[in-house]
Amino acid sequence: MNEPDSSQTGFWTKRWEAGKIPWDFGGVPANLLSFLHRQTAPARVLVPGCGSGYEVRAFHEMGHDVSALEVSAPAVTHAREVLGPLGDRVIHANFFKHDFGDQRYGLIYERGFLCSMPTARWPDYLTRMSHLIPPGGRLVGMFLYGEEPEPPPYPLTEKTARDLLGGHFRLVHSESVADSVPVYRGLEHWQEWERLG
Repeated sequence: MNEPDSSQTGFWTKRWEAGKIPWDFGGVPANLLSFLHRQTAPARVLVPGCGSGYEVRAFHEMGHDVSALEVSAPAVTHAREVLGPLGDRVIHANFFKHDFGDQRYGLIYERGFLCSMPTARWPDYLTRMSHLIPPGGRLVGMFLYGEEPEPPPYPLTEKTARDLLGGHFRLVHSESVADSVPVYRGLEHWQEWERLG
């Protein structure tokens, strides 16, 4: 009855206000840097649930047109401080309610966003991602796999990932992650999912 509901904005706002943010990496993960150096064409990029926003600068510096969403006001304030002049790329909005208009993204970056929400919200995540990413575009980043006795986070299994994403996306690359934060250690996989036509 009193379980924390991570689908609610207040859950995250309280965490940020209390400084309880064990998922905050403090920089840009090596897997993303490797990916960015393999990317040749600039893309329009979205970072949902961007937290501190470190990756926004990394995408920008590699020539991508990047914007980010964050639902928690304290996190938005922090990200804008971290990013300085790039802080205006961070929009205070709910990913599921924000009006994207006709915007589509060649790349959406995932880091701790999917696993932050109860599995009942996962179909909404898929619907939104499928709408925002055109055929040939990609959903890339850190996906959490394993077991968690006291969620959140809510990790995937190979079956739930296939069931959730497999009808709209194709897994084109997967590799282990060496520099996870302690709370995610051994659970994160860098994956690249391509939107099917």
